Formats: sequence, structure tokens, C-alpha cells
Amino acid sequence: MNLALTGLLVGMALGFAGYFGGFAAFLLVGVLGVVGFVVGRLLEGDIELSELGDLLRNRDRRR
Repeated sequence: MNLALTGLLVGMALGFAGYFGGFAAFLLVGVLGVVGFVVGRLLEGDIELSELGDLLRNRDRRR
């Protein structure tokens, strides 16, 4: 599945959630989509937990 089709499906899911469930449902679907994306990338081996830890530590140092 190419990125344009994936983007279309994600946009439609967020649109339905926003229309039928309101703004809170829109945010919930968006957050769960990001969590699912990260878990999928972890399971595929594209990213490692140590990389996520480094990312979070670097973000805290900037403040």
C-alpha cells in the first residue's frame, strides 16, 4: 500500500471520528493511530526502544 492511499485512509478515519464522535473522538483516534504506528515500527525492527529513549531524553534537555 502506498503512502497516498495510507494517508487517505487515515484522513477518512479521522474525519469519521470527528463527525460522529466530536473533537474528543478525533483526538483519541489520532493518538491511538500514532501509538499503533510506533508499535508497528517497533515490531518490524525499524526502530528500537533505545532510540525512543534517546529521543525523549534529548527533548527534555532542550527545555
